[in-house]
Amino acid sequence: LRASTKDQDANRAKTTICDFAENLKIKVSAWFVENESGAKLKRPELFRLLELADSGDAILIEQVDRITRLSENDWKKLKHIIVSNNIKIISMDLPTSHGMTESTDEFQKRVLEAVNSMMLDVLAATARKDYTDRRRRQAEGIKKAQKQKKYKGRPENKELQSKIERILTDGK
Repeated sequence: LRASTKDQDANRAKTTICDFAENLKIKVSAWFVENESGAKLKRPELFRLLELADSGDAILIEQVDRITRLSENDWKKLKHIIVSNNIKIISMDLPTSHGMTESTDEFQKRVLEAVNSMMLDVLAATARKDYTDRRRRQAEGIKKAQKQKKYKGRPENKELQSKIERILTDGK
């Protein structure tokens, strides 16, 4: 379970995922909750999950953007770790990922794994595009508001500035 900031509720999707797991007849063995940006590769709970997961385990997520909004290179690194440890990603928004859990036919499983891998990459790229588009639109809005003198940015922190000046004056 992931949310981007401390102000957001990372546990929001827990009931939905529980219901999803029950429908797939999958047992949730542990919960990993973090409030970190999906655009950062350095995510302590995600990597704790990857350390503890056994080969053949699955990461169950609501949407692919809950596990990644990473750049292409960082996504490739994360995906390599997941694949090399034989961990599956099962996402509610990726039907091929939960179709694999129901198949017993070896050929069908291999085809679904290939399709799932490609679709996972597409959804990871889409999640990243959404992230960068949102940040671009936000920057455009701020720039417009600044021109109209409606946006002044973060308020000045005189106490912090004073502390920094004292540290610099002390030669630190």
